[in-house]
Amino acid sequence: MSNIEIVTGAGLVGTTVAQQLAEQGRRVRVLTRSGSGPEHPLIERRPVDVSDASALRAAFEGTTAVYHCIHAAYTAEAWERTLPAAEQTVLAAAGEVGAVVVFPESLYSYDTEQQPMTETTPRTATTGKRGIRARLLDARSASSTPTVSVVASDFFGPQVLTAHAGERMVPVVLAGKTMRVLGSADTPHSFTFVPDLAAAMIIAAHDRELWDSVLHAPTVPAVTQRQMVQAYADAAGVPAPKVSALPGWVLRAIGRVHEGSRELAEMMYQFEKPFVMDSSASEKRLGLKPTPLPQAAEQTVQWWRERSLVAAG
Repeated sequence: MSNIEIVTGAGLVGTTVAQQLAEQGRRVRVLTRSGSGPEHPLIERRPVDVSDASALRAAFEGTTAVYHCIHAAYTAEAWERTLPAAEQTVLAAAGEVGAVVVFPESLYSYDTEQQPMTETTPRTATTGKRGIRARLLDARSASSTPTVSVVASDFFGPQVLTAHAGERMVPVVLAGKTMRVLGSADTPHSFTFVPDLAAAMIIAAHDRELWDSVLHAPTVPAVTQRQMVQAYADAAGVPAPKVSALPGWVLRAIGRVHEGSRELAEMMYQFEKPFVMDSSASEKRLGLKPTPLPQAAEQTVQWWRERSLVAAG
């Protein structure tokens, strides 16, 4: 079978990419350890561990593009142990069949003193999770296999669960409860609609002029967390709840004894100061525009409401 496109991982991004590819009439092979993934007549789900080079080479036969979307537990230790080696295995296998590898990427590696962050902002992070992301980008650049990294800010949208604008926000808004946000409720922050990230990754895979580059996913102008709460409330047709903020020093103090809080505290700078990305240059190269926030918020709220109905079922 030729002209099949590979998606490694069936998490949020991998699932969205696979679904969009299938909706475009493209044949997709989703690789996960368990053989899980979205269901569609054009999607084949295959149990493959991406750290197994021989299994990966067999799975990559006939592919033109690989979307590498695996993730690991949200700790620097887990990332360092898992991600660099997996990427090298994937890059080597893709290189053998002449396929491009497209990666979803974060803003973690960027010098945030320069705002807004653009595709040319220095990626100078060296420590923790931020440093790992910078080193992954350097390794992709050094690879002989063509790559594209598509950078996104904090996720929101259908299927987005563990995110600041996901289950920490939408169900709270729908329930009319007080919303506690991290850092500051009134500092500008960029949020990327995951379907826009997936669309950008797919276009990049099919346009050789975009290979060997770092692009920004189309992202709406930055809003505050308070404005994001309001967008969800407007989309749901409910009153906006009261919004309060959890100061960074509180999370850092808790982080001394709680690992999950410690990992979040490392990234608190994103919510205490402006954290703004500019995707305008990449939008021109991709020929894409971000989904307007009211429309994206409406799709997100609809997904959460449907999910609640199924759970209540």
